[in-house]
Amino acid sequence: MSNEGAKAPQQPYNAWMARGFDSKFVEAQQEEATRDKKIKPAMTPEQRVIEARREALELARARSRADLSRATAAAHRQMLEAAIAALDQQLALLAQQLALLVRS
Repeated sequence: MSNEGAKAPQQPYNAWMARGFDSKFVEAQQEEATRDKKIKPAMTPEQRVIEARREALELARARSRADLSRATAAAHRQMLEAAIAALDQQLALLAQQLALLVRS
């Protein structure tokens, strides 16, 4: 006869851990999560559009910088340097637009 259907005795969940540890751990995680969040003032729709555009430009710039660090061909490096310069100009313009919106 086979013992396929027989199960090994299960140990209680975290039997070695002190009772209440799980709830204390979860509470600590929740406190840390709320502490780490910075309260930001509400943004207008225009500010949200500018912020989303800025984040997209920052990502494109980071990618271009990473590509530049690996580029070996002079023409490719030159193209990436021009792209980074153009992204920097666009970021500067967005910063000016955001500053104007914040003042008003």
